[in-house]
Amino acid sequence: MASNYHIGIDLGGTKIEVAVLDSQDKILFRERLLTEAHLGSEHIFNQIHTLYSKAVKSIQNQSHTLGLGTPGSISKKTHLLKNSNTLCLNGLPLQSLLEDKLVHDIIIENDANCFALAEALMGAGRGYASLFGVIMGTGCGGGIVFDGKIRQGPQNIAGEWGHMVIDPHGSSCYCGANGCVESFISGGGLEKRIKDKTGSTLSAIDFFNMPLKDETLKEIKQDFYVRFGQALANLINILDPDIVVLGGGLSNEKSLYKEGIEEVYARIFNDIPTTPIVRNQLGDSAGVIGSALIGRGLTQ
Repeated sequence: MASNYHIGIDLGGTKIEVAVLDSQDKILFRERLLTEAHLGSEHIFNQIHTLYSKAVKSIQNQSHTLGLGTPGSISKKTHLLKNSNTLCLNGLPLQSLLEDKLVHDIIIENDANCFALAEALMGAGRGYASLFGVIMGTGCGGGIVFDGKIRQGPQNIAGEWGHMVIDPHGSSCYCGANGCVESFISGGGLEKRIKDKTGSTLSAIDFFNMPLKDETLKEIKQDFYVRFGQALANLINILDPDIVVLGGGLSNEKSLYKEGIEEVYARIFNDIPTTPIVRNQLGDSAGVIGSALIGRGLTQ
């Protein structure tokens, strides 16, 4: 018997969020807590348990599906979490640990895939057959949706554009490579570049919002747009998606939709680039909505 309720948990590097959807995809309950990853994996599991308990109570303990979106993915070989930028969770049997703690079956999916699915079904990507969803937040991830279903790939890495190398001489990444997309255009990567080059602890948001008088900062900003253009044009040249939807904290930066898109279009392998590159419609709810939607089996 199909469940009338779908609970989703979005496990982010900064915050953990839970939401409950009914059978019509209406949000019935939503709450969040800080991840506080520096306190370790057991603390994160306790935060998840607290939120899940409140969500279950909100639907009076009725039957439900449960989906969880997380950075990284579950290895099909070892069944351990890999490639997460919440480093304390890598190498753990995340699914079995959480199923034991929550006493419920869980479907786990990459957080960017959850974002892409939510935007495809309920947000900016409605009506498009193929969508590439971009996360530009603490890290940089991506997800592919075809005909309303997530494309996972045989290795569970479809859409992982954040670890595509665009400069082999660039700075090192936790993944072991140098010059990954994430090290250039994620919020965390941008802040590290600013600190390495200027010594400043300027946040990515402040960096874009304040007038820049320092020449080095101006050069970093221009390089940011160029790297964004390189990375996204490479993807479009391969996938040619019907639409690209941007998410994460940096997706709120208005200049991305002018200077950034200009750099992308200058590199697309077509005389008249037409790929729509748009801001998300669901805001920071997209991840948790998508994690609830995956309980309906929307992967391939």
